[in-house]
Amino acid sequence: MRRTHKDKLFRFIFRDRKNLLQLYNALNGSDYQDEASIEIITLENIIYLGYKNDMAFLLDWVMFLGEHQSTWNPNMPLRGLLYFSRLYQDFITAKGYDLYKSTLIPLPCPQYVVFYNGTEPRPDREFLFLSDAFQIRQDGPSFPLLPSLECRALVLNINYGHNRELMDKCRPLWEYSCFIHYVRENLQSGLPPEGSVDLAVQRCLRENILTDTLRVHKKEVVRMFLEEYDQELHERTLRSEGLEEGREEIVRLFQFLFRDNREEDLRRSVENKEFRQQLLKEYGIIK
Repeated sequence: MRRTHKDKLFRFIFRDRKNLLQLYNALNGSDYQDEASIEIITLENIIYLGYKNDMAFLLDWVMFLGEHQSTWNPNMPLRGLLYFSRLYQDFITAKGYDLYKSTLIPLPCPQYVVFYNGTEPRPDREFLFLSDAFQIRQDGPSFPLLPSLECRALVLNINYGHNRELMDKCRPLWEYSCFIHYVRENLQSGLPPEGSVDLAVQRCLRENILTDTLRVHKKEVVRMFLEEYDQELHERTLRSEGLEEGREEIVRLFQFLFRDNREEDLRRSVENKEFRQQLLKEYGIIK
């Protein structure tokens, strides 16, 4: 799929206005109920500065910008500044405001949240500031005034087990976190990417997680995840977990089990090391 038409699973889930409103209420302690009150302003059908905006909307004079990150990125405030610049430009144009009039232009208040689910350990919440990137020469003139520009990004760790209060208030976010957690568990057990996603989908359906999305869009979800899958990252994860040894044998076993439609044995082999060894011997992979 062309990148301009590719949605990550996070974006796919929160394109639903009901989920989007629930996320906003969970973040702000609000109780908005009217989904029609959300005005979507996400930068669509373009790649702005090489990145497609994940979510942006207006709600009661708040301009909300949300970005999903699967890798740690200290430059999110700078990206936020560039996104907001474009969003405010579109807002002013749509409202027909004149920048050169003597009256003050009313602007919605910006809120910028980054949803992080990478493998690098991070706290539940932290702030990144654009001003941290400003370089001032030690031997240059002093600048007693505050920087003229600032952009603050609230970074929330949405990996499984983090930000539990937020997850309790926003079930779609918790379900997304569970799905990614299940996939990673399968990958760390040695399953190939396709098998990891497929097994996670089956488990989620059994546990009533993301059922509305997976029942209707299962193939799309699998495809989206595999397109985002980073083989090099997977290899690093295997090594860091001490699973490199014997990985080829495990992959071969899972391929055989898939071929023979032994999905229940596949699931059990992921969770039970002794049973996995038994299957490896059954297929003649090890002696």
